[in-house]
Amino acid sequence: MTRPTLVTGATGYIGGRLVPELLDAGHRVRCMVRSPARLRDLPWAGSTEIVAADTLDAAATRAALDGVDVAYYLIHTMGGGRGFADADRRAARVFAAAAEAAGVRRIVYLGGLTGDENLSPHLRSRAEVAEIFLGCRVPAVVLRAAVIIGSGSASFEMLRHLTERLPVMTTPRWVRSRTQPIAVGDVLRYLRACASIPEEVNRAFDVGGPDVLTYADMMRGYAAAAGLPPRFIIPVPLLSPWLSSHWVGLVTPVPATIARPLVESLRNEAVCREHDIAALVPDPPEGLIGFRRAVALALRKIKEADVATRWSSASTPGAPSDPLPTDPDWAGGSLYIDRRTLACDVPPGALWKVIEGIGGGNGWYSLPVAWRARGVLDRIAGGVGLRRGRRDPGRLRVGDSIDFWRVEEIESGRLLRLRAEMRLPGLAWLELAVRQEDGRTVYEQRAIFYPHGLLGHLYWWTLVPFHRLIFGRLPKNLVTAAS
Repeated sequence: MTRPTLVTGATGYIGGRLVPELLDAGHRVRCMVRSPARLRDLPWAGSTEIVAADTLDAAATRAALDGVDVAYYLIHTMGGGRGFADADRRAARVFAAAAEAAGVRRIVYLGGLTGDENLSPHLRSRAEVAEIFLGCRVPAVVLRAAVIIGSGSASFEMLRHLTERLPVMTTPRWVRSRTQPIAVGDVLRYLRACASIPEEVNRAFDVGGPDVLTYADMMRGYAAAAGLPPRFIIPVPLLSPWLSSHWVGLVTPVPATIARPLVESLRNEAVCREHDIAALVPDPPEGLIGFRRAVALALRKIKEADVATRWSSASTPGAPSDPLPTDPDWAGGSLYIDRRTLACDVPPGALWKVIEGIGGGNGWYSLPVAWRARGVLDRIAGGVGLRRGRRDPGRLRVGDSIDFWRVEEIESGRLLRLRAEMRLPGLAWLELAVRQEDGRTVYEQRAIFYPHGLLGHLYWWTLVPFHRLIFGRLPKNLVTAAS
């Protein structure tokens, strides 16, 4: 039996697309994730082995790597506060040591394309992780990529919404930095091929598409590919990365916590200095995917609602991940619960269809202005806001993001539980459920809040009147929409 190929970051944007590629190529795939439930509803999950491990847990990581042939390290810290670089270093060292002990044949790491000495903190962290893997006893291949263009990537969503929403833009100096974007399809092709690169190869490779562009060029190119009128870009000397990230956070679905490392990285020129990878992974006969073709492919995927993974597939930095408590006195504290029930004559399947389609373009069926205001406040506070939308307009799976919620549990036709990822002084969930009783359809709804400290309690009681308006109208409006 062939040895398995391990993929870390399988709940993320690249990892979630790489796994089916490896399966199609005949690999046995083992996914190492912190929360196996996040993979439960993915179409390929049943074809893989899923193990629970955190890269900072040496024993669990060593067990996950046992018997592995090739290990893909696709973990990046986006946001994460001041200590992110130290956490990245420690995780990489734990993983490298575990791979050595387990006899792994190769490590594959996707890092950032670095051209300047004055690197942004996040690019410098990527370079440090690459050095850790290249310096360990397991041969490593490091692919260094700049902006990745594909449906749902954070870089693409930032570019798309900036260009679509701002026909005239005053922009900071980083829009003039040169970069070499690469299509997500080419990134996956390189990653897949790295599993069979000769064992003696231990080095980094620059990977990029055929076009070298400034960010301003990319915005103009996006506008042309999307059929938009020409965009006018006016550079300004001032606008720090901090201000730029908050500006991006207000205009696009990408929150400031994720926009900041992207913006900081754009200050650095990111152009390939070599194309040595072609000697091991030849370019396809039709050539690498150019920028405008990559944009057209991404837009087609979005139009067809065929986006396999999004930037929001990965956990949002700083967002809570605690599961819903089952004990009312969980952790010695108290839970606030707003419970609503409504019996109706709507078929349960019709009501469930509306519930599963909630959020995104369909909205929240109660007091839209209040939802929008809460989203704006969350964006100002550096949260995700309402603009993340949905991966798919009609179908959900565990781990999907819906605006400022994430799907924690879904039982088709019966239960949808959402965990809040907005900035809150506590933890919050929203449960929407359908059942039948005495020949009628019963809709049940619970808004649950676990406060953190006095501020959490004040927050709940201050918003009680608004909860009555929002949560009180939701059952009737959902039933009306279903009928």
